[in-house]
Amino acid sequence: MEARETSSNDDVAGQASLSELLRLPAGPVDLAATPPGSTAGFDGGKAEGTRALAALRPDLDDLTRRLYAEGNRGGQRRVLVVLQGMDTSGKGGVVRKVAPLLDAQAWVLRTFGRPTSEEAGHHFLWRVERRLPQHGQVGFFDRSHYEDVLVPPVRGTLDDRQTQRRQQEINRWESTLVDGGTAVLKCFLHISADTQRERLLARLDDPTKHWKYDPRDLDDRARWPDYQARYAALLTACSPDHAPWYVVPADRKWYRNWAVATLLAEQLRRLDPQWPEAHFDVDEQRRLLAAEGHGS
Repeated sequence: MEARETSSNDDVAGQASLSELLRLPAGPVDLAATPPGSTAGFDGGKAEGTRALAALRPDLDDLTRRLYAEGNRGGQRRVLVVLQGMDTSGKGGVVRKVAPLLDAQAWVLRTFGRPTSEEAGHHFLWRVERRLPQHGQVGFFDRSHYEDVLVPPVRGTLDDRQTQRRQQEINRWESTLVDGGTAVLKCFLHISADTQRERLLARLDDPTKHWKYDPRDLDDRARWPDYQARYAALLTACSPDHAPWYVVPADRKWYRNWAVATLLAEQLRRLDPQWPEAHFDVDEQRRLLAAEGHGS
């Protein structure tokens, strides 16, 4: 069994694209409505999903090469992939599996942890603005500006009014990005508490993954209901038409990786980057090179 077709011809074929299937619907968010272990848009299992992910490489490589070439010749377009989710949801795993499918020079990774003392002294969007991808690139954000309307409210260092103000600022900022040629693809990697527990235990069982384990993560895990409620609130408040959220079920790693790669491929197909036209006389350059050979 294989993935259902998710190309730009989906409307013609009568099938919804994955973007349509996973896009957050309007209205208050109910995360329970999307089971973390579901595989929307895909009818196969892990083996088929792994093959389907690999099959996206030619398309993603070609599209990102064209996007990079476009940016190299003055184009203003770029793609920002925002990856948010609870610890162990697989933000880093997505990048490891999806980014290699892109042209090597066309993507960049930025990670966001706790703000440094310098970053904390600036507006919360300052550190994000400085780390945007260049024109022609796909930028992956492992965590993002949404950390600043997620963690502080849960930990009580930001009140409701301050949180709402920040959410409004984020919407305006993303609108400015989109108006300037940035496509914003926001993926919430949705996992269950049971899956997180299994993955944390797996880190403890593997000495090569002890570096990834932080005892402080148990504090956040103890606040699981609070984080789920806060995620639902920020997803509701920050999913405008110009930069909607996509809820990606993430209990199954293979599906999560395929889904994000497919969403990215659909985004790039909508952009449809083109090879830039030559900014010089091709025939003249060919003549000069040919003459050079005759003179040797």
